[in-house]
Amino acid sequence: MKKIIFAFIFSLLFSSNASADKGDLAKIENYLNNINTLKAGFVQIASNGGSAEGRIYIAKPSKIRMEYTAPDPLLIVGNGDYNIYNDKELDQVTNIDYKDIPATIILTNKIKFDGTNLKVIDFYKDSGQTSITVETPKNPGVKPITLVFDNDPFRLKQWKVIDQQNIEITISLYDMEQDADLSPNLFKFEKKSSSGSKTRRK
Repeated sequence: MKKIIFAFIFSLLFSSNASADKGDLAKIENYLNNINTLKAGFVQIASNGGSAEGRIYIAKPSKIRMEYTAPDPLLIVGNGDYNIYNDKELDQVTNIDYKDIPATIILTNKIKFDGTNLKVIDFYKDSGQTSITVETPKNPGVKPITLVFDNDPFRLKQWKVIDQQNIEITISLYDMEQDADLSPNLFKFEKKSSSGSKTRRK
């Protein structure tokens, strides 16, 4: 399960398909660009049967925190300069470059489906939901991501990625709250040393 979650982080978060008109794309761009903060519960399901859950916090620009609920001893913290993947069970900390994490695309203040930085490769819309699959042409090593939105009210519902083992990972959000006040401490990583004291990275 840890390998699946780790691969998900490297595969994570976005010109036009013929079925997506300018109005559809503008609606998605405007929605994502108008999110300042977001917090929600999440359920993570893998196509091989693995599952996990937890809480996610986002603050633009470029801050993210994902707390996985036991028995998954995992924590992901990004403060805008670096992302940390912490396996508390193994007492292991890994730094992940932002450019390797597609999720950082939705953490920016300006999202534009221009076909150069973000290219739409699939689009679907019905009365209940809208989905859009995008890739990053400048980073061809990162696989596409699919974002799924509820239509009424229009809001982000889930996203899907394929990891490097070709396992599909689906993250579904619930109890989502947008533009709430989030403590800056959420995006500071603290690791307990063997003596029990805390080491903080600002």
